[in-house]
Amino acid sequence: MLYGHFRRRIDQTEPITRHCTWHAAVSERKKGLGSTDVGSPVGKEWTKAMANCNPLRSPSSALSEVNLGPSANPHAKPTDFDFLAVIGKGTYGKVLLAKLKADNKFYAIKVLQKKVILKKKEQKNIMAERNVLLKSLKHPFLVGLHYSFQTPEKLYFVLDYVNGGEIFFHLQRERCFLEPRARFYAAEVASAIGYLHSLNIVYRDLKPENILLDSQGHVVLTDFGLCKEGVEPETTTSTFCGTPEYLAPEILRKEPYDRAVDWWCLGAVLYEMIYSLPPFYSRDMSELYDGILHKPLPLPPGKSDAVCSLLQGLLQKDQHCRLGAIDDFLEIKNHVFFSPINWDDLYHKRITPPYYPNVKGPADTQHIDPEFTREMVPNSVGRTPELNASTSSNSAFNGFSYVCGEEDSFL
Repeated sequence: MLYGHFRRRIDQTEPITRHCTWHAAVSERKKGLGSTDVGSPVGKEWTKAMANCNPLRSPSSALSEVNLGPSANPHAKPTDFDFLAVIGKGTYGKVLLAKLKADNKFYAIKVLQKKVILKKKEQKNIMAERNVLLKSLKHPFLVGLHYSFQTPEKLYFVLDYVNGGEIFFHLQRERCFLEPRARFYAAEVASAIGYLHSLNIVYRDLKPENILLDSQGHVVLTDFGLCKEGVEPETTTSTFCGTPEYLAPEILRKEPYDRAVDWWCLGAVLYEMIYSLPPFYSRDMSELYDGILHKPLPLPPGKSDAVCSLLQGLLQKDQHCRLGAIDDFLEIKNHVFFSPINWDDLYHKRITPPYYPNVKGPADTQHIDPEFTREMVPNSVGRTPELNASTSSNSAFNGFSYVCGEEDSFL
């Protein structure tokens, strides 16, 4: 999530949280189910569901503090910005629309509370997100990082403001997309995932909330907090993380997994765009995970043979037989469903998007969930404390501060 919800994903240190799609009670989604403790109803439901599914269990390990060397001198501070609106929120902080006073340009600023991050031992994921953002500046379908800096209490990511809305937001309104539109979005997402894989990065949290549309209708992939770096071809990792409806079977089974988990997630997102719900969807956790692990893929009639073939390939329960398991992105590109796509034209944005968000300007928030924009902007986010960031909480985030140079920007 960048502008929407931090709350629908898990890692091995956090119990599961619920997800409600368009047809479930939207009011339940708006209650902010967030992170839960093991004794909570949601935590108990997670424990019961996993016991019923009988996945292989392994002990969770605490995330260690990360020291990436001395921080650069901060090149930005909160008082450089006018903070205009809340456009997202979650366990660790908020995302705000802000205007840089120096040039009146608009940015999305992700503001995270250090105390909460340290309490939940999440600094490793935060630093991983920053590192991936630095590597991902050269791709047109990945969000761009302009600054990262810190105060004694908070971390700040200064990112592109992408205001065409989340795919999740548009699916809530339209329920599903026609195949040409779903193909376009899936192709741009696959291009971004393939690029991350070329950098030996596994994304691990692909879902409609993390796919934004820009003002022209092109995809922008966001939120790199669960990315895993250093996963080379034919190597594996084992952290239990992701978002319930989109977890690959091998993750549920606590087996070592590779980059093929991202192609499962692409299949789950494409399925949701086509059929309006994720595959195997159930509001009952036990049924959801049992479906992912054991049940055949339901393919209701009325869709093309090409998209059904692609979904069967991507949502193959055996990761070694999954489409993309051998030649990665090349296998996805060459599938018949994508035969109408000229991939070079796609990369260079020469293909007209099937939907135009019709935003009214660079600060438009019409496609942002009103749940967020109705909130007051906290006064504290725009204050620059006089104290230097030299506390123990700051040492856990050494190397966080960053400024994008001209050579780093693809915009």
